[in-house]
Amino acid sequence: MGVKGFVEGGIASIIAGCSTHPLDLIKVRMQLQGETPISAPATVHNLRPALAFHTGAANHTISIPAPSVVAPPRVGPVSVGVKIIQQEGVAALFSGVSATVLRQTLYSTTRMGLYDMLKQKWTDPDTNIMPLSKKIVAGLIAGGIGAAVGNPADVAMVRMQADGRLPISQRRNYKSVIDAITQMSKSEGVTSLWRGSSLTVNRAMLVTASQLASYDQFKETILEKGIMKDGLGTHVTSSFAAGFVAAVASNPVDVIKTRVMNMKVEPGMAPPYNGAIDCAMKTIKAEGPMALYKGFIPTISRQGPFTVVLFVTLEQVRKMLKDF
Repeated sequence: MGVKGFVEGGIASIIAGCSTHPLDLIKVRMQLQGETPISAPATVHNLRPALAFHTGAANHTISIPAPSVVAPPRVGPVSVGVKIIQQEGVAALFSGVSATVLRQTLYSTTRMGLYDMLKQKWTDPDTNIMPLSKKIVAGLIAGGIGAAVGNPADVAMVRMQADGRLPISQRRNYKSVIDAITQMSKSEGVTSLWRGSSLTVNRAMLVTASQLASYDQFKETILEKGIMKDGLGTHVTSSFAAGFVAAVASNPVDVIKTRVMNMKVEPGMAPPYNGAIDCAMKTIKAEGPMALYKGFIPTISRQGPFTVVLFVTLEQVRKMLKDF
């Protein structure tokens, strides 16, 4: 297929990414719930006994530590979405959409094209069947390479989506994905564009292997069993099942990736996390192991529609470009 596979995958990915962007934004906001907020050091308030307790001389003071910062209660995807609209406006649901377009152009176009090339190469010409094991390997390879290419856009997207939850004084206020990448390069160095890249690669390998391989496998099974014919019903059923598999496989890595990419590193101060393992351990210690599945409902709510739109669009684009 060559270049054609990249074009088909790119078009389908951009359409799917833009149409489900608000769900992805809600997922990111939920994954960041529970993080310890950056606050000023605790201060000590000295109160005169006359203003507190009559227990000693008038010049005696009582030290009362400043109250600790209490994390806000966790809320569901609907509440998060409503809160975003109320506080930031409807347009905020599409914060970072320019980064999504760039990310899909770089990451998804690469992974979809490479997977298609490997699929064509590894499919048995006699039976026209590709073993599941080879599908998974093809997905791992394609996902890893695609993620490495698209990581700068991924970092920019996470930051732009998360910006609205920060206090006004701490917001980065990126104007576009190009502005985000430029500012990060200037203030944090070019290497910051690949922050969390190991996580991005691992997640992309899991997502691509589970999503693309399972879609092909579900579709082949449905057609072989004669459950449905090759049409919209088969495509929707196979893609939704693939989306669920991908969400279960990738959510823990996605949570850690989001937190590492979003962390704010202050000059002269140690970063909140010293890598993926440190972030995972701190998250589990502070919030419990199920924190790794934080945002799973919006993840599957986004992954399901995204995968359906992706593959249904892909099948239609293939039909349109069949003669090219």
